[in-house]
Amino acid sequence: MSASSPSKKTGFARTMGHYLSNLVIVGLIRLMLVLPYAMRVRMMGAVVQYAIGPLAGYRRRALDNLALIWPDMPADERQKIASRCLNNVGRTFIENYSADDFPERMATNQLTGAGVGPLEEAVAHGKPVILVSGHYGNYEATRAALVARGLNIGGLYRNMKNPYFNAHYVKTMEAFGGPVFPQGRRGTAGFVRHLKEGGQLVLLFDQHVFKAPLFDFLGQPANTAISAAELALRYDALLIPFYGIRQPDGLSFETVIEAPIPATDAMTMTQALSDSLAERVKADPGQWFWVHRRWRPKA
Repeated sequence: MSASSPSKKTGFARTMGHYLSNLVIVGLIRLMLVLPYAMRVRMMGAVVQYAIGPLAGYRRRALDNLALIWPDMPADERQKIASRCLNNVGRTFIENYSADDFPERMATNQLTGAGVGPLEEAVAHGKPVILVSGHYGNYEATRAALVARGLNIGGLYRNMKNPYFNAHYVKTMEAFGGPVFPQGRRGTAGFVRHLKEGGQLVLLFDQHVFKAPLFDFLGQPANTAISAAELALRYDALLIPFYGIRQPDGLSFETVIEAPIPATDAMTMTQALSDSLAERVKADPGQWFWVHRRWRPKA
């Protein structure tokens, strides 16, 4: 009998790693969901801040990113921001798995911002809308508030590397209302069809995309997809930045719809989106996901 090839062994080890790590994640989610809502959100924030974040290297990555953007900031201040970031990541994670409690809490949230009127007018006239945000606060808070008002908001997501985790995470996004589509040819086709039918779509644009154009983000060049702006121009859709901003109690949100980005060209519009998010990050840096590999100078 011939020995297994190294690639098969590596593939098996990777599959088992994904399977086992997903078992741990699912167990943690189920444990948290047994707790009362406020307790589970606070508990998951603490677990990621003090255990998962440091062990997984997320805290170090957040600190490295903060040092890149604000090298003159005192180290203890960067430590505080990284801690708040990890806590927000944990809270956001379990909020998004609270498929009944979280949408119910957001259903009566007031929408604020200069974009509320233009959004309502576009919906009333069947004009497509692309709502764009970043990993800041919890964007699902605003999406849930809009769904509660009858909007059928679709979403485009990036598949997770762990297929076991990805399968149930997609279901959490679907539970908030509206279809969700994976990145890629098949997902984009459904995404575009929903848009052409006068629907509303949600995109997160603040993760690194290889070979995408460089835009200024917080003073450093960051590869950024221009697809949101391109789709808005192609299908005459409003391009509207939005945010779910976590409030000091750690549980409630301000759900903000900003003024639409003027329709010019894809590069100008994408820079405007980056500037919008940058202003939010500067205002409250602990709410942004500094754990992502946002800046890759050689990409």
